[in-house]
Amino acid sequence: MKNSHLLIFSLFTFINVQSQNNKFNLLIGTYSNKCDSKGIYVYEFDIKTGDFNFKNATENVINPSYLSFSKDSKVVYAVNEYGGKSTVSSFKYDVTNAKLNLLNKQEAGGADPCHIINDDKNIITANYSSGNISVFGKNNDGSITEVKQLVQHFGKGINAQRQKSPHAHMVYFSPDKKYVLVTDLGNDNLYSYTYNAEAANEILKIKDTISVKAGGGPRHLTFSKDGKFVYLLQELDGNITIYSYLDGTLNKIYEATIISKDFIGTIGAADIHISPDGKFLYATNRGTANDISIFKILKSGKLESVGQTSTLGKTPRNFAIDPSGNFLLIANQNSNEIVVLKRNKKTGKLTDTGKKINLCSPVCLVFVKD
Repeated sequence: MKNSHLLIFSLFTFINVQSQNNKFNLLIGTYSNKCDSKGIYVYEFDIKTGDFNFKNATENVINPSYLSFSKDSKVVYAVNEYGGKSTVSSFKYDVTNAKLNLLNKQEAGGADPCHIINDDKNIITANYSSGNISVFGKNNDGSITEVKQLVQHFGKGINAQRQKSPHAHMVYFSPDKKYVLVTDLGNDNLYSYTYNAEAANEILKIKDTISVKAGGGPRHLTFSKDGKFVYLLQELDGNITIYSYLDGTLNKIYEATIISKDFIGTIGAADIHISPDGKFLYATNRGTANDISIFKILKSGKLESVGQTSTLGKTPRNFAIDPSGNFLLIANQNSNEIVVLKRNKKTGKLTDTGKKINLCSPVCLVFVKD
C-alpha cells in the first residue's frame, strides 16, 4: 500500500510539473486611447492546449504599443506613443503574480516610438513620426537613463501620403549583437549600424544604407534561424525582400510577395516572424486583406508560398508564435481581439481553434516563461 501511495504521489507530481512546464505568460501591449484599456495585460497561456487565463494588468499606462523584456525577464520596457509627448517606460516584473510595477519613464527623444529593443547596457527605440532613433542607458535597477544618443534620418519617398518624411519603424539586433538594423518606411531605406554597447554617446555608427524599391515602405524584418538571411517586409507594396547577411552587410538575393494574384484592395503589410524550428515564415497584411501569408523557407533562403489564411479579425498587427511552435496568436487591433490559431508543424498551415482573447486594441504580443 505504501508503495502504491508513493507511486500515485510521484505520478501526481510528474503531471503537475509537466503542466507547469506548459505554461507561459503572454504580455500584451495595447493602444489605450482607442477604447477602454489599462495598458499592458498579462495572461497565462498553455502551449499544449491553447487555453489562457487573465493574470494581471497595469493601470493608466498610455499607449504601450510595443514591449521588450530584459534578458533576465525581470524588467519590461515599453514605448508610450503620444506624439511629441511620447515617453519610454520601465517596469519591474514580478513573475510570481505577473504584476508590473513602474520603475521610471523618460522622454522618448522623438515622436511616436513604435518599436523597442534592449540588451544588458542599452534600450533603443525607433521613433516613427520624427524619423529618428533614440538610445538610452540602463541604471543598475533596470530603470532608464536619459537619452544618450539620437540618430536622425532624412529624405522622403514617392508615396505623397505616407512618405513625406523619414519614418523609422523598427530597430533589430543582429544575432551577434554587433549591429543594429533599422527600417525606415518614409525614405525607403534599410540601415545597418555598428553597435558599441559600452560607448558613452556614440553607440550607433552607420555602416551601410540599403535602398529598397521606391514606394515599398520598409516596416519590419527578421533573421533566419542560422543568421545568414534577412527577410524585410515592406508595408506599402507587400513585398518581402530577402538579403544574404554577413557581418553587417546585406545583399539582395530574392523578392517574394504576400499579395495574392487576384487581390484587389488596400495593402497594409504589418509583421513578420519565423517559426521556432526555422522552417516557415509568416507575414500579416492589414488593409483590405486581413490575412496572414505562409511561406516555406528553402535551403537557399528563398521562400515558397504555402498560401494565405484569414486572421479572423480586422487590422492584424503584431503576432507571436508560442515557444513550442504549436500556436500562432494574432493581435487584431481594430476588432479588439487576439485570435489563437493552431499550427501544423509539418505544413506550416494554420487553423482556427475557436479561442480568442477579447481585449481593447491589442498591438504587441510577447511570451515569457511563467
